[in-house]
Amino acid sequence: MSELAYFTYDFDGERLSAVRTGAPGRATVALLHGAGNGSKERLLPLLTELAGHGCHAVAFDFSGHGDSTGSLAELSPRHRFEQAVAVLDAHATDLVRHYGPRVAAVALCSPAVYSAEAWQVPFENGRGRFSEIIRSPDSRRTSAALEAYRAYAGRAVPAVPGTDAVIPPAVTEAVQDALSTRARYTRFELPHAEHRLGLWFQGHAEDRRRFVTHLLAESAEREPVEAVSA
Repeated sequence: MSELAYFTYDFDGERLSAVRTGAPGRATVALLHGAGNGSKERLLPLLTELAGHGCHAVAFDFSGHGDSTGSLAELSPRHRFEQAVAVLDAHATDLVRHYGPRVAAVALCSPAVYSAEAWQVPFENGRGRFSEIIRSPDSRRTSAALEAYRAYAGRAVPAVPGTDAVIPPAVTEAVQDALSTRARYTRFELPHAEHRLGLWFQGHAEDRRRFVTHLLAESAEREPVEAVSA
């Protein structure tokens, strides 16, 4: 089993805590946790599973999460994107919207997308402007992520829980419709799981193995892969 190597990366006044494992080989995989109470530690079982398939895998804590510095209230979708690009450019691979065809496959766990209006708005405490925007009916239809997913032609594996009290069904359907436009698309269903799929994969090894197998099924050797986990 590959050892976990912890490291930090300084970006825009924050120190981001990260971990990687596995040697460069079939693919480089980046795992990105969700906002709120997510962290890289929740993704370690997926990280080691991917390394066991010959991948070089990297995960990190966004600012205000886990062992990274900063405040969750000050984080925004734009800040998350910029932090991910900085860490992955330096240590791993890249993001679908930023690098497009270099991403061989993308996995999305309980995916959320946000309207263009919310892009630069801080999360605050759940009662501010960001929450107001995302709770507006159909606000997510202006998301740049949906446009990027419609253009994406690689492998796409959205993981969908049987019960999700956080992401409205219409959002899940919008993401699936966008990905199915051009991508080689497989819906990975977890009928007994709830929204926090990172936690689910921690405790359900067989589902974790099947998910990784689906993600890597068509990935070419040495091509980068992005995995996004909640």
